[in-house]
Amino acid sequence: MPPSQAANADGAQAPDHPGTPPAAQDDAANGADTVIQILRRQGVETVFGYPGGAIMPLYDALARQPGALKHVLTRHEQAAGFAANGFARSSGQLGVCIATSGPGATNLITAIADAYMDSVPLLVITGQVPTGLMGTDAFQETDVLGLTLPITKHSYLVRRVEDLPAILEEAIHLAQEGRPGPVWVDIPKDVQLAPLPAAKPMAPGEAAIADDVPGLDDMGLAQARALLAEAAQPIIYAGGGVVLAEAVEAFRGFVETTGAPVVTTLKGLGLLAADHPLNMGMLGMHGAPCANRAVQACDLLVVVGARFDDRATGRLADFAPHARVVHLDVDAAEVSKLRPPQVSLLGDLNRLLPALATPLSTEAWRAHCAELRRMGDFRLPPEKGDAFPALRFLRRLSEQADAHTHIACDVGQHQMWVAQFYGFPHPRRHLTSGGLGAMGFGLPVAIGAQMAHPGAQVINISGDGSFMMNVQELATLRRYNLPVKMVIFDNQYLGMVRQQQELFYEGRLAEVDLSDNPDFVQVAQAFGIPALRIEGVDAVDAAIEACLETQGPLLLHIPVAREQNVWPIVGPGMSNDQMIEEDVA
Repeated sequence: MPPSQAANADGAQAPDHPGTPPAAQDDAANGADTVIQILRRQGVETVFGYPGGAIMPLYDALARQPGALKHVLTRHEQAAGFAANGFARSSGQLGVCIATSGPGATNLITAIADAYMDSVPLLVITGQVPTGLMGTDAFQETDVLGLTLPITKHSYLVRRVEDLPAILEEAIHLAQEGRPGPVWVDIPKDVQLAPLPAAKPMAPGEAAIADDVPGLDDMGLAQARALLAEAAQPIIYAGGGVVLAEAVEAFRGFVETTGAPVVTTLKGLGLLAADHPLNMGMLGMHGAPCANRAVQACDLLVVVGARFDDRATGRLADFAPHARVVHLDVDAAEVSKLRPPQVSLLGDLNRLLPALATPLSTEAWRAHCAELRRMGDFRLPPEKGDAFPALRFLRRLSEQADAHTHIACDVGQHQMWVAQFYGFPHPRRHLTSGGLGAMGFGLPVAIGAQMAHPGAQVINISGDGSFMMNVQELATLRRYNLPVKMVIFDNQYLGMVRQQQELFYEGRLAEVDLSDNPDFVQVAQAFGIPALRIEGVDAVDAAIEACLETQGPLLLHIPVAREQNVWPIVGPGMSNDQMIEEDVA
């Protein structure tokens, strides 16, 4: 094997020129130094990553510039991507993750796909084999550009060090402008090592490319106002695009002015206070019955930063069958993708919403929706047996936690219980994998959120199946002594899969039994994390006190009833008015 392709015992590539140091010995900047300079200039202070052969020059630059960036070493590249994701979701700032080529890059893909589906601004930097070896099946070579184009706003392969500054500036801007999302920059090892004069200073946040946000459409606004004036039963259907646009206050003002009832998607939870009289709650597959019934009866649907996701709409042909649609969004690709609107308004929601706001005379409809809510909101079920009451715990936790508490969920039944019974004061407090539904999301996302908000309470609510997928990140918690609290609802099942197998597959359970779970208390303690097992119907107060009063990290292992389900549920191919509201299993 040629020296340039040889691998060290730890999997790192040998230097490209044996016998010479891997980086220049003088003070001249190289490509790797330039990356750090630009990140600093653009206001980046924290990055998440895991080193390896093709990205070693960048890590060497970090070592030669101690304190230039805070680097958080996770224990898996996927966790680095999710931690950057949690940093960005909770703060609205750019998240940055770094990995090497080959398996380092491919291990990032799930986390980056999640960010793409949920429009999270990330900068992803990976090393690549030297340009002279590209296309030769070199050690740890993968076609990162080809792999990542479908899950990023844009992907770059930097072939010349002279192009690196402009590409990085553009990538940072592109990740955050318009509808945000991940942008991937793949940098060959020789480009990182190549000499380059210090990059020309730019003002922090200075755009490398111009924003392209449409101005106000006066004709469209007039048409939308006319539809609002004609509507007798309007509903505002709001999603995560509102918070991505930093338009929460504008949205709340729009609701107060119009007086129209509101339903939200999973990512829209927190746009209104849970007890707001116009808040009908979450709609869709596991949504509030009152929300689904209101949408099915409405005659005008004002869609704000939402995308007609199948989990929200049920059978699309039967969704809001009597409604005309006004769709507000920054991304033209979402308009008419699934349901053509009568009026579409593209642009910044902070401008569109005030321009469209007008008082509506729909008192009878508001009273009807209030009655729907009284009869069909989420209610705590009667306690059964001596199992821990998970739903009551979540509601009480939301009442006692402060407004700055962040809840990071994994995926499964516990995710829906959180959405149904935790009242979020703001969407950025709710960290959940919406579009992708990625198990293993919660713990590393909580780590990223805690890094972004050192003084805030961060709680990861997880299931036993999801928690095991990134359990190694307990080591990251310990290394940085992060005070993340972890609550594992352990039903010893893949609960959501088990529920659907019982309901829609004639009760045939296939590969959902997790009864051989480890003792999670002992697992946490092996990582040096304090842990408690809390169980029983009277243990809610003890669990809440442990979450809110314990200093430092803590894992709570909470056994819950194995057969507890999520209600309501809309089955595959069903419309939202066919939701199943009681346990029929």
